[in-house]
Amino acid sequence: MRGSFSYRSAILILLLGVFTYLYGLDSRFAPKNGDEYPYMHIVRMTADAGNWLPLQSEMEGLKNTKPPLIFWQAIVSTHWAKDWSLFNLRWPGVLYTGLTAFFLFLAVRRFSGNAKTGLLASLVWLSFFATYRYGRPFLTDPPEVFWISLPFMALLYWGKVAFDSKFLFPLFAGICLGFALLAKSFAYIVPASLALALYYWRWRQWSIPDTLIRDFYKLFIVGALALAVFALWFALDPYPEAIWNEFVLGENAGKFDARSSNYLLDLLSGGDSIWMLLLTTLANAGLFSFVFISTLWQCWRERRFLTVEESLLLLLAIAFLIVFSLPSQRSGRYLLPVMPALAALIALHWDRLPLWGFRIALILQITILVALLWVGSQLQVSILMSGIDSWTYFFGHWLLMGGAILLALAGLMKKDFCKTAALATCFLCYCALNSSLSPLEGQLGRYSPAVIAQVQDKDLWVPCDYRAKDEEYRLLLPGSRLHGYLASEASEVAQLSANYPLVLVQAPLGVKPGICDACQILGQRMEMRARHSDEEIIDMLKGNIAEHLFVNEYLMATPVVNSAALVNSKDACR
Repeated sequence: MRGSFSYRSAILILLLGVFTYLYGLDSRFAPKNGDEYPYMHIVRMTADAGNWLPLQSEMEGLKNTKPPLIFWQAIVSTHWAKDWSLFNLRWPGVLYTGLTAFFLFLAVRRFSGNAKTGLLASLVWLSFFATYRYGRPFLTDPPEVFWISLPFMALLYWGKVAFDSKFLFPLFAGICLGFALLAKSFAYIVPASLALALYYWRWRQWSIPDTLIRDFYKLFIVGALALAVFALWFALDPYPEAIWNEFVLGENAGKFDARSSNYLLDLLSGGDSIWMLLLTTLANAGLFSFVFISTLWQCWRERRFLTVEESLLLLLAIAFLIVFSLPSQRSGRYLLPVMPALAALIALHWDRLPLWGFRIALILQITILVALLWVGSQLQVSILMSGIDSWTYFFGHWLLMGGAILLALAGLMKKDFCKTAALATCFLCYCALNSSLSPLEGQLGRYSPAVIAQVQDKDLWVPCDYRAKDEEYRLLLPGSRLHGYLASEASEVAQLSANYPLVLVQAPLGVKPGICDACQILGQRMEMRARHSDEEIIDMLKGNIAEHLFVNEYLMATPVVNSAALVNSKDACR
């Protein structure tokens, strides 16, 4: 029952959090989700077409995969794909995340009467790994979380004024939720409406007649207005039937199809079970998962004495959990909009929370940092032994790793510093993840400007292990016309050199690829492999990391003559 949180600590951790979310924002290796590549493809194709709608894509079945708001946002931030970079694609998401944290601070400060508690709520939410992973990349989650959270934070901020508002708040909530639907899916109107209904019901002292008489029409206004905003997509798109088939029926209704033999079996067992939904929701808190569990236990023990605001925060989470347990496809990612509310609960109980959850967090953080430190030192030694002298860390990397470990150890040893250290070290762990792969962000992992100039406006074949993976190569080789082949064939140099005029091939570190007499290597770089066998993972744990984790990638020119049939053949990236 220790661990006060000072304003000085709050300000320092806030500055650390801002730095963490901006550091490595344009990194190809930042924690992210594979959806980023298809979204980038849709933005680029739509921008090239010169119209806001319809959305464009060369991927079959992945044209209207999401509503257009996220793609319009990227078209604006990249100036119609003319300033194409990961930073320009991602900074609006970070802005959304920052705004969510700011309004969470305002709401918690207002109803708790303590600015420090409000700031702590924002920092706890930003420290969640799910917030960091999904709140920075070019994904639908940052705008979705912001627009869904805003009406509920407004209710917490204005209290009685907002609950008793006859038209102003319902109009505000309807527009906000409409933008959320236009960013993610119309399906979110169901959990959002249920949560609003529970909010009004709790505010009316659990009186169903009073809620129906005074608030039911407000829910109707909110739902109708939100769906009307979403319907603008159908109204403005020249091909609304494609939206219906691909998005409504395919992307949303398909989530109710049984994943295995029957719906009930999926509900109770397997990777999409209700238990897995609960587990992944807890895992959204990342290193603070056990702190999250201790908070829920504390709320249960104090359930008779919860304030109105605390019960409202829990009702928001319960509403989303109930609704998203119904589809056959269940994921903790669907509950990201309720994580700010759960972070607020942690902040409200902060001083009363036991230390065991924070100590587990510190132990996990030390484990991660020591593992990264070991891997980094092994990489530097093993890669240097392979004859590559470019893999070097800047001094700040070792300072970051050492300082983070010392901070976590101090938190374990000093009870009064335990909670503050656990929160601060979360952000340092995320910085360490980015910093550990920083050598690949420099010259070692990129082609030289001279090499890029040689393949301008030329057809080039690249390895693909994910749909639209060529969008990553467009960042490395801008101006080339890229086509994909299966990544499993990347080491088959003889076959590739016989099939393609310009192709990227891969070889283990320290091994030169055997090329034909008429072939020419134009350039090379180092790349990180994404998938490994069990034997390779065991060998890496023994210290042989570099030879399995990385490959050398070579840009090779061959005597093969380009042809229209070759260019139009099946693209593995599609």
